[in-house]
Amino acid sequence: AATAAGGLTGLPAAWFMARHNFPAKELVSTVLEIPIMLPPLVSGIALLIFFGPVLGRLLARAGLDVVFTWRGVAVAQWFVAAPFGIKVFREAFEAVNPRLEMAARSLGCSPAMVFFRVTLRLAGRGILAGITMVWARTLGEFGAAAMLAGITRMKTETLPAAIFVNTSLGDIDFAVAAAVVMLVMAGLLLLLLKIFTGRKAVS
Repeated sequence: AATAAGGLTGLPAAWFMARHNFPAKELVSTVLEIPIMLPPLVSGIALLIFFGPVLGRLLARAGLDVVFTWRGVAVAQWFVAAPFGIKVFREAFEAVNPRLEMAARSLGCSPAMVFFRVTLRLAGRGILAGITMVWARTLGEFGAAAMLAGITRMKTETLPAAIFVNTSLGDIDFAVAAAVVMLVMAGLLLLLLKIFTGRKAVS
């Protein structure tokens, strides 16, 4: 869910930042990238404050509780992971020559057709790399999710949280098994990144 949300929100934001100039562009770019620099626990506290008593009660009345629910896990993962996707998506869009888009427009293509048939296709590898980055970041998220959603077994427990809890309880075998699963998934994600970016190594 967090990966899908990261793509759905990150792609439009990245495209807008790549194709438009406006006075506060650098300020907006900085705000979008702040979660990259924040420690996860600080991000979690910020989200707790944001979804505090006022907003939290309004969402609860609508049946959309966030704090200490699975939605909190998704929101926290999206908050910390989406900026990575936006950064990669933006670089992919900026690498597309605007003249090709203008040529498509001159041939009668609508803006939507240009975006889907030209821009997305040319930026495709970068977009896939960005989605992989978002997925990787959500997979390893622990601090912000634990602060906002807590750690409740079979409800808000993620793989990193399961490793932490079971290690604390002395169940090393389970913790090691979960760590091996994450190690395999991390290897697959790294391989996908190499394929999508066309690089021999990822630094």
